[in-house]
Amino acid sequence: MECVVLAAGEGKRMRPLTGKRPKVMLPLANRPMMEHLVLAARDAGITDFIFVVGYGEREIRKYFGDGSEWGIHIHYAPQRHQHGTADAVKSARDFITGPFLVMNGDMILKKADIAGLCRQNAPCMSTSTTDHPGDFGVVMVDNGYVISLEEKSPNPKSNTINAGAYLFPADIFNYLDQVKSSTRGELELTDALMGYIAENRLSAFPLSCWMDVGYPWDMLEANARLMKSIVSQNTGTIEEGVSIHGSVIVGEGSIVKSGTYIEGPCVIGKNCRIGPHAYIRGSTCIGDDCHIGHCSELKNSIIMSGTKIPHFNYIGDSVIAGGCNFGAGTKVANLRLDHADIRVCGKDTRRKKFGAVIGENVQFGINCSINVGTMIGSNAQFAPNSCVEGCIGDNAVIR
Repeated sequence: MECVVLAAGEGKRMRPLTGKRPKVMLPLANRPMMEHLVLAARDAGITDFIFVVGYGEREIRKYFGDGSEWGIHIHYAPQRHQHGTADAVKSARDFITGPFLVMNGDMILKKADIAGLCRQNAPCMSTSTTDHPGDFGVVMVDNGYVISLEEKSPNPKSNTINAGAYLFPADIFNYLDQVKSSTRGELELTDALMGYIAENRLSAFPLSCWMDVGYPWDMLEANARLMKSIVSQNTGTIEEGVSIHGSVIVGEGSIVKSGTYIEGPCVIGKNCRIGPHAYIRGSTCIGDDCHIGHCSELKNSIIMSGTKIPHFNYIGDSVIAGGCNFGAGTKVANLRLDHADIRVCGKDTRRKKFGAVIGENVQFGINCSINVGTMIGSNAQFAPNSCVEGCIGDNAVIR
């Protein structure tokens, strides 16, 4: 069976993190999020993949190659213009030989659920439940079959949603060819499913575990869940006087200096310098070539490659892109004084604790203060003692 992974979109809701890479290549537990999905599908028995690529496809091709490193075979189907999910699936037509799996590349699934979906009769849609169904396609199911599907309804009829993984027969392309442009100006895969629903052919397969990674703050939840299963490994150097509790991975060429205290789960990439006297708390992953220095504290955060957090810094519940530098004493707040849910650029994160989203190559002077729910675009610069909050665009300079 072939597996089509939809990976052509930029992921605009992830800006500014997607300025230099496609959404599916953002890291979770120090692997691109799409790699976790591909590994789960491989472990479920699938070896033939078609990646539908577009925005940032060079990075995907360079990372995954022909798939041999993972024991799989990968074809690439370019979607030159992102005209929607129906158009994306049509891009893979030439590689399909029979019933096939389709999955959005920006979600996390378990191998058991993927294997279970593959055992169903096609066509079949995976479903999940959520406490905010209005953000998704809302599904009504009767006797195991989908009887209605409504996208992003303001008044959802149920809390069951379309989870974005499907088992299709080859005749799906007949329905895809009939899809017209939606009000959003896109060719929607869900419109192609209406024919199956009208014929009472589309069965529903409820997933036991599903994570949608739609916004930067969703990355923290997915990252924390994935890191629960890591196994400690050290291919770097850990000096005497370092305290480690829980599962911790230290990558090749990295050094953890004396006095550092690490609470797992934690993943540290290659060629990093940690400490001395750093404090790294649970569910934090640190990319390659990072420096976390003296008396700096990190908690439940994703720090991407090449970022420097060297002196007396605090970062909690935040997503920090690569190449950033935090001046001494710069700190990120992560809790409102009234303990209300934190909003980022007007969007409710549904989180009591959330710090900041910071794009590539942002530079902070000493003693900057970054308020809760701040979003900062790439290449921004902040003078010493700046108080930063709200939504800051790319290339901003605050003096």
